[in-house]
Amino acid sequence: MTRSIILFAHGSRDPLWRAPMEAVAQRIATQQPERPVACAYLELCEPSLPHAAAVQAAQGATHITVVPMFLGTGKHAREDLPVLVEELRAAHPGIEFAVQQAVGEDPRMTALMAEIACETPVEASTR
Repeated sequence: MTRSIILFAHGSRDPLWRAPMEAVAQRIATQQPERPVACAYLELCEPSLPHAAAVQAAQGATHITVVPMFLGTGKHAREDLPVLVEELRAAHPGIEFAVQQAVGEDPRMTALMAEIACETPVEASTR
């Protein structure tokens, strides 16, 4: 069984916006080189979720976990993503799709964001 991951984010026309998503994908690829990982976007840039899933399916994925890279479960995670995942299940009946909760709702992430927010900014410490 090949278990792969798709990091799913909103998307932006600005290529710099994608850098954090791609950094997460690169970290996964480094830590777990046997696990395929890809980024996918809802709009404004490529690849789309259907395209990323098709590529992973062609590479032999049997289980794809979609990770919503959102701070909360807003409209995209609550309404758009379930429709897209149902379309993926219909298009790839031999693949099991799972969807994690939005990363921002994981207590580990909220704890890390709080820790970062409480740090002294670099600019303030150099004045």
